[in-house]
Amino acid sequence: MVPKNSNIHSLKDLKGKKIALNKGSNVHYLLVRALEKAGISYSSIHPVFLAPADARTAFEKGDAWVAASSLIPVTSKMKFLVAVRPGIMSPSQAARMAATFDRLSEGRLLINVVTGGDPVELAGDGIHLSHRERYELTDEFLTIWRNLLENREADFTGKYLNVKGSKLLYPTVQQPYPPLYFGGSSEIGQEVAAKHVDVYLTWGEPPEKVKEKISHVKKLASAQGRTVRFGIRLHVIVRETEKAAWDAANDLIRYVDDELIQASQKIFSRFDSVGQQRMTSLHNGSRDHLEISPNLWAGVGLVRGGAGTALVGSPEIVAERMKEYAELGIETFILSGYPHLEEAYRTAELLFPYLPLEQPDAPVSNVISPFGEIVANDALPKVLK
Repeated sequence: MVPKNSNIHSLKDLKGKKIALNKGSNVHYLLVRALEKAGISYSSIHPVFLAPADARTAFEKGDAWVAASSLIPVTSKMKFLVAVRPGIMSPSQAARMAATFDRLSEGRLLINVVTGGDPVELAGDGIHLSHRERYELTDEFLTIWRNLLENREADFTGKYLNVKGSKLLYPTVQQPYPPLYFGGSSEIGQEVAAKHVDVYLTWGEPPEKVKEKISHVKKLASAQGRTVRFGIRLHVIVRETEKAAWDAANDLIRYVDDELIQASQKIFSRFDSVGQQRMTSLHNGSRDHLEISPNLWAGVGLVRGGAGTALVGSPEIVAERMKEYAELGIETFILSGYPHLEEAYRTAELLFPYLPLEQPDAPVSNVISPFGEIVANDALPKVLK
């Protein structure tokens, strides 16, 4: 809401302005609707859903499947990249969840396979495996998951998982299954990616390092008789001018003191994630020289685990940097920014006009009759003619 005498009359008049959100249980819906109204699809931004202060922790650190499912009925175009975590859930249960979500959303599910990289967090979930063992488990999990969704049944005996006579009655809308996204910077992680996934993800490293990753994963996939697409996870800080963008970047960490940086880096040091180690090496916990590549800023990673870099600049410059990554083979950009809603508007209004964006056709749903009952919990009802 704005005063009657305000000079804000349309979305473009919000440029550079702060937007206040009312507290309430439906605040995350407002963000989703704002993104869609601004013409933002998943292929160009990774939404982080806002929630009121008393529910924010539950939304950000709670269950991704529950949160994403709650947004299906209030969206129509947005796709959801939802995590499956081998070791925490069974592959057959994960397959049923994927099929259900994909059908309810009419083909808007994308799967993010998360092996995990923090031994302390994993121990809290009951996983006490080494780095290599977790990826071996992920390999078995994806073997079962893919086979079950593709063939509707699976039998598998492995080192970690044993499945006998598993069945999936209802197929997904997307065939043979929703696309699999996966990021792993270790050798075994890349081997698992080459064997199973559709899109290999990297965090926002300098272009020359990204090029090396792409080349290596391509070779591994070729040895498996497969091809893999590539994506990158980045933050973005875009403003009308270069100076305004860098001012916004510096302002983002204005209240981040050395004590907080040291405490954050201490936590990250316990990770056995090679990707996190590569992120940390970009800044080594220091504020000095945070522009690690032209317009690629590592300030976010001083206190944030995982994706710790941002593209910073004017719309023209950020678009040019994205195109440089695209020329290396990056097809998917998963973007976010802070504050989430304001940065989503800025990205749509300032950056999108400089990008060659496409809106893919929605998948065709394979309708199953609502009549009848599953026979002995084993077979779908037949339509009599």
